[in-house]
Amino acid sequence: MRRFFDELKDFTKKGDMFLLVLCLIVSGFGLVVIASATSADKFEGNFRYIAIQLFAVALGVMMYAFVSSLDLEVLSEHRGAMVAFNCFLLLLLIPFGTDNNTGNRSWLDFPLVPINIQPAEICKITYIIIMASVMASHQNRISSFPSVAHMVLHLGILVGLNMAMSRDAGVSLIFVFIFIGMTFAGGVSIWWFVAAIAIIAVAFPVLWPFLGEYQQNRILILFDESIDPQGINERYHYKINLQSLTGGGLTGQGLFNGNRTQGGNLFAQHTDYIFSSIGEELGFFGCVLVMLMELAIIARCIYVGVKCQDYMRRLVCYGAASALMFQVMINVGMCIGAMPVIGLTLPLISYGGSSVVTIYAMLGLVSGAHARPQSLSHERYVQPFRG
Repeated sequence: MRRFFDELKDFTKKGDMFLLVLCLIVSGFGLVVIASATSADKFEGNFRYIAIQLFAVALGVMMYAFVSSLDLEVLSEHRGAMVAFNCFLLLLLIPFGTDNNTGNRSWLDFPLVPINIQPAEICKITYIIIMASVMASHQNRISSFPSVAHMVLHLGILVGLNMAMSRDAGVSLIFVFIFIGMTFAGGVSIWWFVAAIAIIAVAFPVLWPFLGEYQQNRILILFDESIDPQGINERYHYKINLQSLTGGGLTGQGLFNGNRTQGGNLFAQHTDYIFSSIGEELGFFGCVLVMLMELAIIARCIYVGVKCQDYMRRLVCYGAASALMFQVMINVGMCIGAMPVIGLTLPLISYGGSSVVTIYAMLGLVSGAHARPQSLSHERYVQPFRG
C-alpha cells in the first residue's frame, strides 16, 4: 500500500504524461463535436451532455493516475479474483440491466444513480490484465495446447457470459480482438490462428441460423445489394450516415451547421455515428484529423510496449492498443458501410461516460508500464538493510 501511495505521488514524474496529453487533446476535440451534435432540437439542449462528458473526462484522468500507480504484479497474483469480479459485474445485468434504447441489455441502471454503467467496458481492463497474467505464466511454452486452452478458456467465459446476459456482440468482439492482438504479439504460433480460421469456417454455417434475423441482415447487406436497395429498411441508417459523412466535402459545412446533424436526422449522431457528423460539419480534413489523433494514441501504446523489457507489461500495452484499434476500425467502418452495425463508440470522442472513464483507466495500464518497464516484484520480498 505504501508503494502505491509513493507511486501515486510521483505520477507526474514517472507516468506517461505524453499519452495523457494525447488523450486530453482527443477528449477536448470530442467535447466540441458532441456540443455541435447535441445542439439539434431533438436533444432539447446540450448542456447535460457536455457536463456529463466533462465529468467523465475529469474522472477518467483520476482513474488514469490511479491505475498507473498500481503494481501489475500484485494485480496478476489475484487473477482468480478478477475473473470472479467480471462474472459478478455481468451477472448484475439480470436484476439491473437495461437496453438504453439500443436493443442490447448492456447497461446497469442502479436506483438513485444518475448515469447508466456498461459493465463490459470495465471488464475490458481486467481482461487485459488476466490475459497478460495467463500468458506470462505460460511464457516458456506459449504455443503448447495447455497454454492456448487456458487462454481460450478465459475468453470463452467472458464472451459467453456477456452474450448470455446482454447479447451485445459488439463488446464481445472487442474481447476477441484483444485476445487476437495479445496472442499474436505474445508469440503464439501462427498455426493456431490458421486452425482457428478453419474451425470458424466450418462452424459458421451451423451457427448462422442461431443469429437473429436483424443480425443476419446487418451482415448480409455488406455483400448482397439486392437487400433493401432503396435504403428504407435495413440500409436506412447506412444511407443517411454515409450521405452525412460525404456531404461535407473537403472542409465541411461548419460546426453547428450540418444539414442532417442539426436537423436531427442522424441516428446516434453523438455516440455511435459521431464520425458521420464530423464528416458533414468538418469535412474530409476533419475526418483525417480524427484518424490521426486516434492512431497517435494507438501508436504510443505500441511504442511503450516495445520499450518494455517485461513480457507481461508489454502484453498489457498491446492489449490496450488492440482494443482501441478494433473500436476505431469498427466505428469508422460502420459509418462508411464497410462493417456491420454493432454499436461501438469512437474512443474518447463519442458521448458516453462509462466508455470515456474505462478508456482512460485502460490507458493507465500503459502509463504504469511506462513508469515501471521492468518487474519490481523482488522489492516486495527483499528486506532493506538497516544499519
